[in-house]
Amino acid sequence: MLYYFFRWLDKTYDLPGAGVVEYISFRASMSIVFSLLISMFLGKYFITLLKKKQVDETVRDLGLQGQKEKEGTPTMGGLIIITAIFLPTVLFAKLNNIYILLILITTLWMGIFGFMDDYIKVFKKNKQGLKGIFKILGQFSIGLVIGLFMLYHGNIVIRNTGHLPLKGNILSYDKTEVLANGSDTKANLTTIPFLKGNEFDYATPLKIFGIGSEKWVFIIFLPVVIFIVSAVSNGLNITDGLDGLAAGTTAIIGAALGVLTYVSGNAIYSNYLNIMYLPGVGELTVYCSAFVGACVGFLWYNSYPAQVFMGDTGSLSLGAAVAVLAIMIRKELLLPVLCGVFLIENLSVILQVSYFKYTKKRFGTGKRIFKMSPLHHHYQLTGFHESKIVTRFWIVSIILAILAIVTLKLR
Repeated sequence: MLYYFFRWLDKTYDLPGAGVVEYISFRASMSIVFSLLISMFLGKYFITLLKKKQVDETVRDLGLQGQKEKEGTPTMGGLIIITAIFLPTVLFAKLNNIYILLILITTLWMGIFGFMDDYIKVFKKNKQGLKGIFKILGQFSIGLVIGLFMLYHGNIVIRNTGHLPLKGNILSYDKTEVLANGSDTKANLTTIPFLKGNEFDYATPLKIFGIGSEKWVFIIFLPVVIFIVSAVSNGLNITDGLDGLAAGTTAIIGAALGVLTYVSGNAIYSNYLNIMYLPGVGELTVYCSAFVGACVGFLWYNSYPAQVFMGDTGSLSLGAAVAVLAIMIRKELLLPVLCGVFLIENLSVILQVSYFKYTKKRFGTGKRIFKMSPLHHHYQLTGFHESKIVTRFWIVSIILAILAIVTLKLR
């Protein structure tokens, strides 16, 4: 909203300095500052309110060190994160931008399902929370909506900028609209990391059925989008098991996505890096900044020893947002690298359960690969303090984030 207000001031009264809102970097900087302040200051009062309402975590006794000390810690802290993301984005982003609208809807939609899950656990005293089928329904529905918009919305396109620079067409390296013209293509392309000529069209497998088969691309694309949204959302949910682990790794992933978003939405940088230029997608940089600021601000209270947990309210919404951001900038196939920590955590659970069932069926006694899953609990039982585990997972996330950014040229 402030974007439109200052733009009006600039055009109507020629107010000095008001035109700075045209620059994404300025609005992204303001967004991260505001989100940090909101999450830090709101967090203090919100935690007090949660304690008064006795919105606390019920901890299952798994025999882990320091586990019982977490009993009574307030949960539903994801409301702090969502608020700190939503308000700065609404203030500084272009609200008529389709990418901004979709990512805000995603965050709120999955936040609602996460809130219902936390509400049932806390107030209904049902440790199982929301039934799994309803969580799947939430992920399926938002994945379906995102997939349909990506396929059929007229403003979600790839622009062929030709060879830059084009005299008279370049406006700025950083302004919202960097290129005045170019041919837009409604293509179902994505990026395959590490490969030269790394664009893949989801319609390609359908070409064996003849001309015109491309119109059936939704048969491939929609299940892929739904799977990615569900997988990343659940992966972050599983990772949220130690103080600061989910919030810290998600902040790192959000920062990397912010870089990828900015260069994908800028004609000059995308041309230099030889990647797809996606007009309008650069506006998501404002959201990514708020996303990172909210997670870092939440860490003020969530780092060891945690004063509040994000709960499913935070983990489901943040995971879905990460997945949708990657899909929007055509980097969804980069998620196994960027979200490597989530992937490893997910795989540790799948392998543990599968191996236990297999050995029980074959030998009569179930055996385990890890001392406990997810993987962070295995390291706890090995003797590592949770602060050390969290810090090392952050380091791994930073390495993976750098590797993800490096793929812009490493192919």
